[in-house]
Amino acid sequence: MARTLPSQYDPATAEPHWQRFWRSHGFYSPDADAPGEPFSIVLPPPNVTGSLHMGHALTFTLPDVIVRYKRMKGYKTLWVPGTDHASIAVHTVLEKQLRAEGKNRFDLGRAAFLERAWQWKEKSHGEIAGQLERLGLSLDWTRECFTLDPERSRAVVKVFVDLFRKGRIYRGKYLVNWSPASQTVVSDLEVEDKEIKGHLWHLRYPVADSDEFLVVATTRPETMLGDTAVAVHPDDPRYKHLIGRQIELPIVGRRIPIVADPAVEREFGSGAVKVTPAHDPNDFEIGRRHDLPLINLLNPDGTYNENAGPYAGLDRFVVRKKVIAQAEAEGWLVRTEDYVHNVPHSERGGEPIEPYLSDQWFLDVSEMAERALAAFDDDNLPAFVPERWGKVYRDWLVRIRPWCISRQLWWGHQIPAWYIEGQEGAFVVATGEAEAYDLARAQYGTDVQLRRDQDVLDTWFSSGLWPFTTLGWPAETEDFRVFYPNTLMATGFDIIFFWVARMTMLAGEFTGQTPFGTVYINGLVRDEKGAKMSKTKGNGIDPLALIDKYGTDALRYTLVREVAGAGQDVRLDYNRKTGESSAVDASRRFANKIWNASRFVLMNLDELTPAQLELPAEDDLTLADRWILGRLSETARQLNDMLDRYALGEGARLLYEFIWDDFCDWYVELAKPRLENLQTRRGVQQVLACVLDRILRLLHPWMPHLSEEIWQLLHQPTDNQSIALQPYPSGEELLLDIPASFTLMQQLVRTIRNLRAFAQLPPARSVPEVRLVTSDPAERAAIEQTRSEICYLARVEHLLTDEQAPASLGRVAAGVTGTVQVLLPLEGLVDVPALAAKLKQSLEKLAREASVLTARLDNASYIANAPAELVADSRARLAELQTQSALLGEQLQRLEG
Repeated sequence: MARTLPSQYDPATAEPHWQRFWRSHGFYSPDADAPGEPFSIVLPPPNVTGSLHMGHALTFTLPDVIVRYKRMKGYKTLWVPGTDHASIAVHTVLEKQLRAEGKNRFDLGRAAFLERAWQWKEKSHGEIAGQLERLGLSLDWTRECFTLDPERSRAVVKVFVDLFRKGRIYRGKYLVNWSPASQTVVSDLEVEDKEIKGHLWHLRYPVADSDEFLVVATTRPETMLGDTAVAVHPDDPRYKHLIGRQIELPIVGRRIPIVADPAVEREFGSGAVKVTPAHDPNDFEIGRRHDLPLINLLNPDGTYNENAGPYAGLDRFVVRKKVIAQAEAEGWLVRTEDYVHNVPHSERGGEPIEPYLSDQWFLDVSEMAERALAAFDDDNLPAFVPERWGKVYRDWLVRIRPWCISRQLWWGHQIPAWYIEGQEGAFVVATGEAEAYDLARAQYGTDVQLRRDQDVLDTWFSSGLWPFTTLGWPAETEDFRVFYPNTLMATGFDIIFFWVARMTMLAGEFTGQTPFGTVYINGLVRDEKGAKMSKTKGNGIDPLALIDKYGTDALRYTLVREVAGAGQDVRLDYNRKTGESSAVDASRRFANKIWNASRFVLMNLDELTPAQLELPAEDDLTLADRWILGRLSETARQLNDMLDRYALGEGARLLYEFIWDDFCDWYVELAKPRLENLQTRRGVQQVLACVLDRILRLLHPWMPHLSEEIWQLLHQPTDNQSIALQPYPSGEELLLDIPASFTLMQQLVRTIRNLRAFAQLPPARSVPEVRLVTSDPAERAAIEQTRSEICYLARVEHLLTDEQAPASLGRVAAGVTGTVQVLLPLEGLVDVPALAAKLKQSLEKLAREASVLTARLDNASYIANAPAELVADSRARLAELQTQSALLGEQLQRLEG
């Protein structure tokens, strides 16, 4: 009795079923004491703030292909999942909610705010975990971590205290990126430069004790209230006589020096620049070189403080307008220019960032960077794939600067420092409050009152410990002993410094080892126009919407297939009106092709499984059997090589060619007549079962759900087995040569099919006769060996061979394969004059369309005013029409010749 399968594969039903099956049976939870070489990786923790985006889908799918492959190769494989507490992201979400309620976090107080944050985390975490499962990721959920859970929090405190006691962590006043909306420091990664149409104001500063003036140009005139110098280039002849003199600063009337500094660009504006060290990073460096005072103008909320004189208490942008109005009224505004420039904005809140002078905690990473640099230069640890990203990593380590690790937020790891009430600047750092009191009493007397630092640590501080704290460090756990260092880290190029370098530095400091052997860098997923996706642009593509429409495996396969190489960007076509993607739809059709071919095989196995269908002896294999087994072996060997060197996109494309072309279009077709013959049925069943089993195992890392569904139907296991734990085919078990005669047969069939298409014959119609002309004995022998296959696949009734072409065959369609001339007699087969007339009509239609496009493209006004995409499409279509016309012209010439 034949097994029956549904006519269509339904991913909406199959995928959730297998996700539950994998998780419930613990297939992805390795035993640290089990035999086998370890392979470990940690998931780059997504922020616990909402939903996954297409970048996550790519970043997580690529390593899952590798993880599944390594597991099937027999490695003791661990992939640890987790999420990041994302201080500023959660803060931004909650502040938005509170504003809608007419409140802010200070109205709630810290305890109530944190309670609300934990509630948000629990809700959002469930959504994130569900989405990770929907991507089909083979994560060990029994080892899931969260950057703010108790184990990770204890590790963070230990690291902070140890670094402080080593003198690496210190507190100081420096210029930082400041978000007035969130009232916190933000990291460089959380700052996004936006091109803004603004103005360049030219302001005239009077030189003290003279009639001269210096004109400075600025995009931020409001910061002039904090100017402490004007700088000129030391070699600028216009201003050499003024170096060392002073100017009188308008509005505040403060005298400030004119200094010479090589950082000044003589070509910008007038060549003289205002220096506001407390509000510009470049000015800060100039100020340090010239020992200039630092005058902070800002309050944390973006209003100006008492140093702004008459403008104290006003918002920074209000002050800008008032300064310009006063400059214009008093005559020291020279002119205003329209000016386009980049302005840093908070990626989360969207407001302009301010350089802000404040007391912060810093980590001196210079020694850690030197250690990481030595490991990279001396031992190539970590190795980067692709290799070019290693230079980016190295450059960051060479140009390292102190890391501002404090944030003025409440959600996060609260800094373990306590201030001594009543003693300015006095504090202790400890692992807990009890230890803090012991230290404070020992240093400052028994009668002390402590106040905990309200700031939290930069999220990257805790995620920098991720590779080893997820394995139980600082405890000497079995997981840490067996699975550390990680084998692989997979992440995006945009956080090589912000995360990868910080992980290597901190791991070197606390474990003495580089935390991972290899860093696999993926590119970006770009939208249908090639633009980077962003919330601001609103051009993101929801991966879950595509999964709902096409299935997880179709999306996974598309993302991996489109990766031309490691580190390459993926451009995903997407119709925003219909929600459709032709690329993902093509992968869905590939999945259906596999399903239909598998359905055909299963229906013809007579309820037998591969275990009951061992391969025939080599001498009993047909030419087609030898060919498909040889191609299978070759494909498996190539796939192993590609996966070992992380060529995942190449592997996806190779699988497509083998499954669709070799197996479905050639071998399955040749198997059909043999299955109808009782004498040949068992042999072809054996080969079909063997090849399908290995195809499913080869495919599993890319399409885990589909391959599991079919594998279960094929093997019908009685216990809880999974394809995920089956051995990955190496190709070494089927070392068969690919018969050259079969390859020639394929080429001849393709040529005959092309001639049939030229003659416009329906695919199902047989042709009475085809002649193959060759004097090569080897080719003649190969034709004789594959005569029945050629006739069956090309729908030929009589296949005749000649050493020379007959003198008179009438009109023929002709082609050449190797040195074989392929002749398809047309007399009596088609109405040649009618066919010629059809070709002429087609040529005329192509010519008319080409004429319209040519006239359009010759129109200078069209080229100048039409959208570039439309012009490009017109040119591409014209080239296509010209190619089609040339081919039809050749066909018509052969008919009439």
